[in-house]
Amino acid sequence: MAQGDRCKVPQAFWRAVEQIGIPAAALLRQARLPSTLHLGSQPFVTTAQYFALMRALEELSGDPTLGIRMVREVDTGVHPPSSLAAFYARDYRDGLARLARFKRLCTPEQLQITEAGGDCSVTMDWPFATGPEPALSLDITFATLVELGRRGTGRAIVPRRVELARPGPVSTAHAEYFGCPIRTEAPRNRLVLDAADLDRPFPGHNPEMLEMLTPALGAALHELDAQNSVAEQVKIVLKRSLASGQPNLPDVAKQLGMSERTLQRRITKDRSTFRAILSDARREMGRRLLADPATDIDEVACLLGYQDTASFYRAFHEWEGMSPNRWREMQAQGAPTASRLH
Repeated sequence: MAQGDRCKVPQAFWRAVEQIGIPAAALLRQARLPSTLHLGSQPFVTTAQYFALMRALEELSGDPTLGIRMVREVDTGVHPPSSLAAFYARDYRDGLARLARFKRLCTPEQLQITEAGGDCSVTMDWPFATGPEPALSLDITFATLVELGRRGTGRAIVPRRVELARPGPVSTAHAEYFGCPIRTEAPRNRLVLDAADLDRPFPGHNPEMLEMLTPALGAALHELDAQNSVAEQVKIVLKRSLASGQPNLPDVAKQLGMSERTLQRRITKDRSTFRAILSDARREMGRRLLADPATDIDEVACLLGYQDTASFYRAFHEWEGMSPNRWREMQAQGAPTASRLH
């Protein structure tokens, strides 16, 4: 497996496959992949293996609308915490950005989102792919992006157009679901949204909902409540907001009910900096999240607001003098660990 060429296949995928009546063993056999892949503690596959899974699922189901059906029928509660955070974004634009960041952390797939002339164009790049992305995989991605907007805004978001590189025609279900012109045999796969829709707020935006995602995030809501230090108050807000994207000073000031200038002055008076407090919040949350062996390193990086896993590794090594994996191993063995930051 080339470095960086690994796609996470969550347990939610295997549960969805079973729900549509296809045993995991049969799917893996059709894809010519190891029969116990779905039971492994490291559920990662290469791009080629992921594409093989998608093609096998297409063949076994015989349903050209399966991708759309899977997205429409799935409960958002089965999403990993870091992707679920996209549904609690401030607005559609914010949600798309968070979902793109989640994909960068968990797969080689790269969502390219650009705005121009009133259009928001979304395309995908698979840098390790040696062939076209399977139709099922593409349908799942495009439908997920549209569904994010519809569920998040509570409105019937309709794309301006869908461009597909595959030959046509597409099913009636595709036309009904997207509700816009669908062009086949296009130069590349592209979803074009109305840029004006990206400003639509998510009424469900609520950082407190993140306490339901992981025990560590929930603990952040209840700790340090009696502290009077503004630095500690800022840290509480940061811990609650990290999973929804890296917060900045204006965001934190707004949540604390003060101006940006006032907050900056009070932080300076406490002989600290916003950057230092952010680092402390990430360090403490990182230790808590890593203490749960069920949480993947990629998930921890995303929940702490990092743009990529490598950045989290560098920061963690600076904090603890070792890698996250080594720190977790020492915790499991009961060995003491000493942080470089106090």
